[in-house]
Amino acid sequence: KEDPEFIACMEDVLDVYELSYNPKVPVVFMDEKPYQLLGEVRDSWAMRPGDNKKVDSEYVRKGTCSIFAFVEPLGGRHHTSVREHRTAVDWAEEIKYMVDEMYPEAEKIILVMDNLNTHKPSSLYKAFKPEEARRIIKKLEIHYTPKHGSWLDIAEIELNVITRQCLSRRIPDIERLGK
Repeated sequence: KEDPEFIACMEDVLDVYELSYNPKVPVVFMDEKPYQLLGEVRDSWAMRPGDNKKVDSEYVRKGTCSIFAFVEPLGGRHHTSVREHRTAVDWAEEIKYMVDEMYPEAEKIILVMDNLNTHKPSSLYKAFKPEEARRIIKKLEIHYTPKHGSWLDIAEIELNVITRQCLSRRIPDIERLGK
């Protein structure tokens, strides 16, 4: 069955994809991914020189964290950061960083992201004073991917590539993950 809400959100995001590059109004895709930190119980080693390391199946859980990704495809900019949590305040602080540090000269930032419960303008009010939250919101034009359609978000695609190429191994702590 056709889902009018899905189609409306999808067409809105597809319209954003058609926009021409404008450095004063960058189009930025944002996503986040939970990640489980895992340590080794035993050292791994190569059986012979030149072989791959042998990894024991046993591991130690070291907690979880969240990876935030911002991708501006037409400007060629990518930014990732790692945080201990995935709260509304964490999201708000990442958005403030994007506005103030990544794009301080932008007139407006077109932001495409999924509709996770923390990805809302109200999260900015949880993190900052009302004047500051409003200042940040006024710099944003937010477009949400459809529910079950976050594959339309380039940042999600990039996080999936990073997962396959880099994160399929055990990483025991945030410091190492953030490198």
